[in-house]
Amino acid sequence: MNPVFNKIRALVRLMRVYQWTKNALVLMPLVFAQQLTDIDAILRSALAMAAFCCAASATYILNDILDIQKDRKHPEKKNRPLPRGDVSRPEAAILASLLLWVSVWLGLRLNTAFLIALMVYIGLTVSYSLVLKNVFIVDVIAVSMGFVIRAIAGAVAIEVVFSNWLIVCTLFLALFMALGKRRGEIVLLEDQARTHREVLHHYSTTFIDQMLLIVAGGALITFTIYTCSTEVVARIGTDKLYMTLPFVVYGLARYLWLVEKNGTGDPSQVLLKDWPTALAVILWAVTCVAIIYG
Repeated sequence: MNPVFNKIRALVRLMRVYQWTKNALVLMPLVFAQQLTDIDAILRSALAMAAFCCAASATYILNDILDIQKDRKHPEKKNRPLPRGDVSRPEAAILASLLLWVSVWLGLRLNTAFLIALMVYIGLTVSYSLVLKNVFIVDVIAVSMGFVIRAIAGAVAIEVVFSNWLIVCTLFLALFMALGKRRGEIVLLEDQARTHREVLHHYSTTFIDQMLLIVAGGALITFTIYTCSTEVVARIGTDKLYMTLPFVVYGLARYLWLVEKNGTGDPSQVLLKDWPTALAVILWAVTCVAIIYG
């Protein structure tokens, strides 16, 4: 196979493009603020999502550079481009720097509030790679705050007011997914978990299962309150948003089942590979659009 093609494919894998699905959160305010018919708002949201995709990939690469030695001993991560030697550290550093520059350049095309949110996200994820990922509980909170920042950034990019209930719901949902990922790591690594990452020693499947139930309940309750909020009903002109709740319940239950059954915890992989979960998310989104714009 062509060496140039192999190198490009390795660089794309290094960027973890499949994880860009997380950045769809940036588009959420576009839907709920009823801006889906505004071409300028759509373009600004697309620009905002592109900025976060580049920023996320840059920080993923930084994390891989820092963890290269540990990843070589990991049963799955050893197949990533850096541990395998498909990409060198200097090449990875150059790509990360380029992506970071593009991200900030895109942010500058929007507004100051969005740029600040983007810089906070970058600062948080860099701090996570350097320090926070090794601090018990704080590690999953840091990951979750990255999702919250995405949602807020999506709102300020198109200059609309975001609902506090929706932001709190995003936090609970992000904690739900982050804890599921931690559980998957513990199940996969078993006795080697502490060797790969010291903080995993403090987690147990029992503790995580308890936390998963708590944050899943928090996500469901806060989204329910959001759909029934008088402020939201007045803004979108309908009280029927609660009809999307069955999809939310199914999605949460399906993810819990997958985590317990298969030990899988990577939400991006679940969304791409588990068609019932993906279908539930799509139906939820379509129903939201139909209710809000119908």
